[in-house]
Amino acid sequence: MRIIHFIHKNSFITAVFILVVAIVLSIILHQPLFLAVPFVWVSIPYVWNGIIRHTDFLFWLLLCMLPLSTEWQVTDSLSLNFPDEALMILLTGLLFFKWLLQPEIIPFYVLKHPLFFLIIVHICWIAITCIYSVNPILSFKFLLAKSWFIVPFVLVPTMLLQRQKDFKKLAVYLIIPMLLVVMQSIVRHTFYQFSFEGIKKTLSPFFRNHVNYSAMLVCLMAILVAMIVLAPAKHASKKWLYVGMLVLVAGFILSYSRGAWLAGFVGVVVAFVLYKKWLWQLIVGGFLAAIVFMYGLVQQNKYLKFEPDFQHTIFHPNFKDHLAATVTLKDVSNAERIYRWVAGVNMLMDKTITGFGPNNFYDNYKAYTNSGFKTWVSSNPDHSSVHNYFLLTSLEQGLPGLVFFLLLFFTMLGYSQYLFHHLQSRFYAVIALTTGAIIAMVGMLNFLSDLIETDKIGSIFWLSAGILMVLSQQLTIEKQSIAGVEGTGHIA
Repeated sequence: MRIIHFIHKNSFITAVFILVVAIVLSIILHQPLFLAVPFVWVSIPYVWNGIIRHTDFLFWLLLCMLPLSTEWQVTDSLSLNFPDEALMILLTGLLFFKWLLQPEIIPFYVLKHPLFFLIIVHICWIAITCIYSVNPILSFKFLLAKSWFIVPFVLVPTMLLQRQKDFKKLAVYLIIPMLLVVMQSIVRHTFYQFSFEGIKKTLSPFFRNHVNYSAMLVCLMAILVAMIVLAPAKHASKKWLYVGMLVLVAGFILSYSRGAWLAGFVGVVVAFVLYKKWLWQLIVGGFLAAIVFMYGLVQQNKYLKFEPDFQHTIFHPNFKDHLAATVTLKDVSNAERIYRWVAGVNMLMDKTITGFGPNNFYDNYKAYTNSGFKTWVSSNPDHSSVHNYFLLTSLEQGLPGLVFFLLLFFTMLGYSQYLFHHLQSRFYAVIALTTGAIIAMVGMLNFLSDLIETDKIGSIFWLSAGILMVLSQQLTIEKQSIAGVEGTGHIA
């Protein structure tokens, strides 16, 4: 403490000392970068004060960085999505300290919202499963990472999204960076004759693969559709919105991602379902269909009929062959998916209540595999997961973990439908419907992958939860306004 006090009281002497040390080190080590240290030291207080006073700037910067961030391997065992994940951590820390000093900074309506309650239950159960995890260290790392997804994308939006222009700003800050990524991908793709194999070489350093790329792209396309719907017919910006949509559609088609294409279709269907108020019928029907399907698979071990032909189940570089192999179940990616799903179900049966603990699939699944479903990529050098987030949640967090997540997921869809039909403002109603479509698409994507823990899709999912809470408050304001008008009219 005395050292800190001395530095604060004698800032000039400290700055001179750092300058001298930096010059000496740069000369001795022949490294001119040391000369930058004094300037960094002087700027730290101003930068820190700016960050503390303008946390909103970090949020908008984070949105811009989501499509542009890259995976950075810090050490052999630690990777970080940079800079977006660094910004998430910074925002989480800043909000925590601000909350300690000013608890009312988090709106009261958020703390009493059912979605917030379900998120807390979800997090608490994850914490419990971490205690019973086969590797608690890995699981608590997962829990920590989950916190810096939820705070910036659930809590911060409830403090910043107050007016229509804030929602427009959010859309622009997501769409424009994604447009830049799509345009550079299309340009680079031309050198590979727009081939199926070529798309994988055009996304670095922004996306790990075409699955993550197309997943984020289809979600942001929904936002751009909403922008087009809400833009005035003769407004000058409308033609640019159409141009942007053409670019995104071109990138979407050239992504060659079956899962994203299917998710786009699901998004359109669910938007129609929400519009018609058919959500709960769809959920009940889907749940019953899933039970019948699962019963049919396990009855007399009929799932064994899906065992792949090891010699003929391969990767097809030609997209037409790839689609044909998908239909005939001779595509290696789907065959490997079934291989891991079988292992995942076996793991769930072994630890039904608390699961193996978050982040523990890879280290444990091979003992639960069925060799009959093995493919030539089953060695899994990329350490990829089970390729179904719902199954992953159940085997790592037990059946209660899956139930809590499904409650959150379907409640988010339910709020989307409710808000769409009750909000008086067309602007906010369209946002509610769009949010519901995006949540449904994220669900479809995560039925075939596990993307909610990634920066590209996890951010959109949790941001959707935050937006629904803001829209709920907007509905409350509308009701109060209507009640006030009616009260005034009655008195008159």
